[in-house]
Amino acid sequence: MTATKSTLNVKIDKGVKEEAAQLLENMGLDHTTAIDMYYRQIIKERRLPFQPKSGLTVDEQIKAAALKRNPKRVILQTDENGSIIVDKEKHPDIYDWAVNG
Repeated sequence: MTATKSTLNVKIDKGVKEEAAQLLENMGLDHTTAIDMYYRQIIKERRLPFQPKSGLTVDEQIKAAALKRNPKRVILQTDENGSIIVDKEKHPDIYDWAVNG
């Protein structure tokens, strides 16, 4: 016995639709099949099949990255011209930043 079909109209950002279409095509799927699979997974799990997260601001991302890395603080010194004095051997990343920007 064939299930009765229903139409679902959705408005979505054009770029999101196009990028998803390409990825779905690479997986051998179309939008209809992907959305059907998504809805079936919601029904099966009785929740969204992923955990939505709020996006972090740039400042929050920087703080989170700094906490993960636990960076060592370096006190920079300058010469009489205001140029940074950095020991290349001890702090190669800072030296590279000071020289190359």
